[in-house]
Amino acid sequence: MALIAGRQLHWLPIGRPAGALLGAVLTVVFGVLGPEPALQAADPRTLALLLGMMLLGGYLDHDGVMPWLEGRLLSRAPTPWAALVGLTLSSALLSALVMNDTVCVLLTPLVVRFCLARGLPLPPYLLALATAANLGSAATLVGNPQNVLVGAMSGVSYARYLSLAGPAVLVALLAHLGLLALLYRRRLPARFAAGAPSTPARPRPLTLAVLLGVCVAFLLGADLAWTGLCAAALLVISHREDPAHIFAKVDWTLLVFFAALFVVMAGVEHQGMLAGPLQALAAHASLTDLPGAATFTLLVVAGSNLLSNVPFVLLFGRELGEAGAGDLGWVLLGFTSTVAGNLTLVGSMANLIVAEAARPHHDLGFWEYTRLGLASTLASLAVGVPVIAWLHG
Repeated sequence: MALIAGRQLHWLPIGRPAGALLGAVLTVVFGVLGPEPALQAADPRTLALLLGMMLLGGYLDHDGVMPWLEGRLLSRAPTPWAALVGLTLSSALLSALVMNDTVCVLLTPLVVRFCLARGLPLPPYLLALATAANLGSAATLVGNPQNVLVGAMSGVSYARYLSLAGPAVLVALLAHLGLLALLYRRRLPARFAAGAPSTPARPRPLTLAVLLGVCVAFLLGADLAWTGLCAAALLVISHREDPAHIFAKVDWTLLVFFAALFVVMAGVEHQGMLAGPLQALAAHASLTDLPGAATFTLLVVAGSNLLSNVPFVLLFGRELGEAGAGDLGWVLLGFTSTVAGNLTLVGSMANLIVAEAARPHHDLGFWEYTRLGLASTLASLAVGVPVIAWLHG
């Protein structure tokens, strides 16, 4: 748990995926779980959904769908501020359709090139990309890994989750844009520098149609995992070529992390190590009144930043299900654990992806990020949680 929560400790700097794998191995070696129960603990449905969405993201990159959409929007913005607003909204929308980490991997180089070509400061645009990707991903059950877990553990449908979390994300985005205006609008130039970057080539129409079909299937209640895998298989067939270059885009370390984490958490649950404290916390975080909802929100934000949101959701979600919180509890868990990723630079993998990809041109600092991230997290929770509770009735 220390290796997973600490991300990379100085005395054993192997990172979270390897730390989770080590924990899974030790769980079996020390007899906490037998080999067969440990293998059964790895949830194949969640792993299949992650794989399907990663393959879909790989084809969206290969066929130029997301770079084309983002490039057209940025190239048509009349002013730097309009470009920042457009980047925020499009980053949020794309992250709701495809995982936020994928969006940040694909769009950070494009944003850097755009800012350098148009004479714009990088920090506002990098921060807008990362924070909006986190916010947008909170709107759906496929927007980020922790929401994939929420969908797998809760049984809440894609459409039901979207109907509650989607409006909350829209309101949170409006508050987020207000913060961006307050912090950065006056620091942006009034107009672009000469020399516009070229617009990316038009994407492959079939790939765009498959993406839209996936969204419709999700809304109609189709199985999330098999829908993603079917879309990936259709694109493999339509390209009529060896998809090795697409498989190379899959984040296999994330899949290893999830599979190993399932084993570790199953061992923790089997031993009953945290059952008492988590049950007590779940009992005090009642969702029947405003103080209870506020307690629940603070608990999830704290746990997501201390343990990291994926292991916290996996651990706390088991107790939440037994407590019978209903779809309100699950939607709030997905929304708040995702918004909590905007709190600090290390709170979300999407943040780190943007920071690392842009490092040769700008070193995004911890406090530079926190200035916006802290205010955005508080504002998003303050407006988003009441919206979800009100819509739930």
